[in-house]
Amino acid sequence: MRHISSTIYILKTISAVLNTIRKPISSALERFDTIYKDALHTDNELLAAALAHVTRKTGKRMRPTLVMLCAREGGEVSDNVLHAAAGLELLHLSSLVHDDVVDESDMRRGQRSVNSLWDNKAAVLVGDFIVSAALAEVARTRNADVVERVAWLGQTLADGELEQLSNTQRTTFSEEGYYRVIAKKTAALFSSCAYIGALLGGADAEHIALLERFGHLAGLCFQLRDDIFDLDDTMNVGKPTGNDLQEGKLTLPVLHAVTEAADPQLERIALKVRAREASKLEIQELVDATRTYGGVAYANGEMERLRLEAVELLRQLRDVEVASSLKLFVDFVVERNL
Repeated sequence: MRHISSTIYILKTISAVLNTIRKPISSALERFDTIYKDALHTDNELLAAALAHVTRKTGKRMRPTLVMLCAREGGEVSDNVLHAAAGLELLHLSSLVHDDVVDESDMRRGQRSVNSLWDNKAAVLVGDFIVSAALAEVARTRNADVVERVAWLGQTLADGELEQLSNTQRTTFSEEGYYRVIAKKTAALFSSCAYIGALLGGADAEHIALLERFGHLAGLCFQLRDDIFDLDDTMNVGKPTGNDLQEGKLTLPVLHAVTEAADPQLERIALKVRAREASKLEIQELVDATRTYGGVAYANGEMERLRLEAVELLRQLRDVEVASSLKLFVDFVVERNL
């Protein structure tokens, strides 16, 4: 009972923080939800069931929120901004569906993945439908720069996924390689949200570039936080501890610990993880070593460094309310525990 009460308290606290972040765009979010829902309408029963399942847990709308807040810094949250925000959120959703196929994941956001409930063929097609819906929403902006940026984003997300797959063949451990992948897989989406929001909101070139950089930093923080979650069995994140390792991914905390330990046994296990040949016992050994050799603390320090850089950029914004919301946005990304 105490655990349930604690979880409810955390959820209420998260909701309150998110409402504060979204205060400058609260009315626009209601219009966004309608556009987003309409974009996924279909008469196909199997597709409708899959879409209903994958959208049952809507997440925290972090990316659309970033689009709209950056648009507010430039001016107003127009219908074009909302269509772009819907398109970006749909592209993100499609990438999750496709990633679960690539990673052979059974769980997503605490529930069964599309590929585990149906099969890989259905999941790929559901992801393709969502991509098409994303493109349709972006096209409604009738802005060539926005369409070009989203096309670039789609390519970059795929590039990042392929680079991550190619890492399984490498026998060296590099933080640079890690950052290169998450820049393409996570930060590119956040920076594109900020860029497109600022562009459609009417911001000048200087502020568009500033907000794009902010989005990039927030995205890096977001991925680092997720990677730290993966090594903490006290967090309720909808996936088991060490799930990234089971999928062959060596994240920053693990890379730092392996380098710091300089232990041939840990290096051997890390290489087996990359090849997806490690046993559950070996994965747990690597998780324990990551904690012992300060991998989590190191990743937290890196995340804080990036957060401070992002917050410093906000001093140059003209809209004080937007700057306050964006500061709380990146603080939430770093401090969230769900």
